Amino acid sequence: MSPPKYVDLLALAAALAVFVLGGLPLLGYAVAAGAWLAQRGIQMIATRRVSKELARGNRQRAMGTLAATTLGRVWLMVTAALLAGLADHEAGLAAAVLLLVLFTISLAAQGIAHLLEPEGEGAR
Repeated sequence: MSPPKYVDLLALAAALAVFVLGGLPLLGYAVAAGAWLAQRGIQMIATRRVSKELARGNRQRAMGTLAATTLGRVWLMVTAALLAGLADHEAGLAAAVLLLVLFTISLAAQGIAHLLEPEGEGAR
């Protein structure tokens, strides 16, 4: 486990303190945290499945799985923020901003982890 890959989960934990101390709607945090953890679980399952398909030499199925789960994860987060916004406008905005921050941190951490990965490890 590479620490940069999981920095988004540390940011999610730190965001709870920001929400509590800042008086932000905890419904927004709960929705964002639930959506983020769900999409991370989907990402872990998809990563394993893609690795298995690549090991079998089935690149099309691996890329199809990767594309479908990536789009599905984005839709999950957007739908969660939208539903929170329908319940409470401030909670929806807070959830959307938190999800955007987490996504940005996660994307940057994955890029950094890829750069720090030893040569040949990415082929697994």
